[in-house]
Amino acid sequence: MVRLTKIYTKTGDNGTTGLATGERVPKHDLRVEAYGTVDEANAAIGVAVLACGERTQLHEELRAVLVPIQHDLFDVGADLATPFAANEAPGTKLRIIQSQVDRLERTIDHFNESLAPLTSFVLPGGTPLSAHLHVARTVVRRAERIACALLDSRPTEVSPLAMVYLNRLSDLLFVLGRVANDHGKHDVLWKPGSTRQAT
Repeated sequence: MVRLTKIYTKTGDNGTTGLATGERVPKHDLRVEAYGTVDEANAAIGVAVLACGERTQLHEELRAVLVPIQHDLFDVGADLATPFAANEAPGTKLRIIQSQVDRLERTIDHFNESLAPLTSFVLPGGTPLSAHLHVARTVVRRAERIACALLDSRPTEVSPLAMVYLNRLSDLLFVLGRVANDHGKHDVLWKPGSTRQAT
């Protein structure tokens, strides 16, 4: 149970922060960078949720997908904030589990069925909701890259499923960005070299 009674503690005034284990690390530690970027991704998704405010059936459906993901991202943050211990018993720490990844994959498959195959890369934009989803997607991709670097540098201390979850989530946000563009009908496609002028 989380209980917050005081917002500022002054314990971070020396440039350190506490992990879930109580260990103090520099605020620029790769682990802190990873879960901090997950928090940033969650905020970006929160903006996308607000953009679902039109209350059409599609917007309601997307909102119903995005809000549980915000809860998942707190789980991801808790996972990354808790160094994995070799003797850790399953279920004793809050970790991302396979069923959460599986749910994302099922959601990707469900929404992707309505989309025509792409003939070019998609520019972020189209509708405001799609643009917000693309911003969230890029932040999730950055969180994934940092989590990947963390896993690479401390392979025995990081749960790999947190990184896998972020990978699937970025794929889902890409698909949802197309869905928010009237199922891809309003996608803005990249035209390679279209702005070059002959000299």
